[in-house]
Amino acid sequence: MRIDRTHKSWLIASLVILGVATAVYIPYARNSITGPRGGSAIGLAFGIIGSAFMIFSGLLAARKKVEVWRLGRAQSWMRGHLWLGLLSLPMILFHGGFRFGGPLTAVLMALLILVVASGLFGAALQHYLPKVMTSEVPFETIFEQIDHVRAELLAEADELIARASAPLKLVAAAPSGDLAATADSVLGAEETLAPLRNFYAREMRPFLEDHRGRNQPLADQEKARGIFERLRRLLPAGMHETTTSLEEICDEERQLRSVVICTADTRMCARSDGTALLKVESGRGSCLEQS
Repeated sequence: MRIDRTHKSWLIASLVILGVATAVYIPYARNSITGPRGGSAIGLAFGIIGSAFMIFSGLLAARKKVEVWRLGRAQSWMRGHLWLGLLSLPMILFHGGFRFGGPLTAVLMALLILVVASGLFGAALQHYLPKVMTSEVPFETIFEQIDHVRAELLAEADELIARASAPLKLVAAAPSGDLAATADSVLGAEETLAPLRNFYAREMRPFLEDHRGRNQPLADQEKARGIFERLRRLLPAGMHETTTSLEEICDEERQLRSVVICTADTRMCARSDGTALLKVESGRGSCLEQS
């Protein structure tokens, strides 16, 4: 569960509750002769509120175990578990006047702090980890679509090369009374495009066509980066956008090669290039992971 705009009302309510509780606690602690105590009326109120928040947070586990319970939406329970569970810590601290008391109380308070801290850590993971995963694995697909996606990548790359070669065709087809000048223009355009066309014919297109190849330079991310950098230096600035698009296509092909597929019909996990990885011990369904 990500902490997004749907948490706004819970955040505001939690801040209001914390603000009111703090506004009550400060004068109570200052004016109390014996100091804030859990046995006082205000101390007991804080204890009851904090305990109620903890009980509600704990009920989420019970609701998950009893699926027939239809007491509110699951997302509302999750948000309440997060925010009320977080609020339970300051309420219990107000209850005890920030004193941990004897050994048993100190142990219980340490456990409460540990639980709240672990909950905050888990919430942070749930919020940031999906974002990190999508940035690290920006291209995802399902097994049945891999061949189709590969065909689209190849067609897109062919189209980019054809578009880059269009000026050469225009120069060759342009009417001119000076055949020598036209020939020079064609030769100049061919020399300009030669590095790109040779690279595509000799390296990139075979890489896209033969996805089972093991020793292809473009299959290695660092080597591919160096190859494209050298290619950019050989091409005019106007061709750099095309080069970047071709590099992105290679990136997507590499990601397709690294996908791990666990199919429902077989009990074997394999990369999309057919390389077996491990046996699936239990469970059915399909999954995609990054190897």
